[in-house]
Amino acid sequence: MKFTETPLPGVWVIELNRLGDERGWFARTFDREEFREHGMSPEVVQCDASYNAVRDTLRGMHYQADPHGESKLVRCVRGAIFDVAVDLRRELPTHCNWYGVELSAENGRALYIPAGLAHGFQTLSDDCEVLYQMGHHHVPAAARGVRFDDPAFGIEWPEPRGALIISERDGSYPDFVP
Repeated sequence: MKFTETPLPGVWVIELNRLGDERGWFARTFDREEFREHGMSPEVVQCDASYNAVRDTLRGMHYQADPHGESKLVRCVRGAIFDVAVDLRRELPTHCNWYGVELSAENGRALYIPAGLAHGFQTLSDDCEVLYQMGHHHVPAAARGVRFDDPAFGIEWPEPRGALIISERDGSYPDFVP
């Protein structure tokens, strides 16, 4: 695996080292020791998946409140998404900054997001499936979110080709107070 740190401390883009032959390819997608060597939490307690039927579906921006903060390793295994992390850690100079990257079945990238950041994505194609390896169990009472279009973050989402599809909850979070 190739690890590339982003401008947000602790957020990493992970690319596969695909070993190919006439059958196709093979690649390691997770190694606890390599993650630990890069300062990431290698704890995986839950794996989740989401399916998104149409392009321009937006999910997020979600996080869990302390003490239930969760790290996530996000990979798109079918289709393509624009994946975004927003830094909510008040003690860091990157507070309210965001980072986005395209994840797709074709490019094989994953995004590692530590606890303390919100996460969301916009689908770039129809028929997308996203896998998550979670570092904390889902705790409904700790579930929180910030609005995808909140001016406090200024996220530059890809221009939708059609109507943006978003849940009522995700579109109605109040303005974030930095």
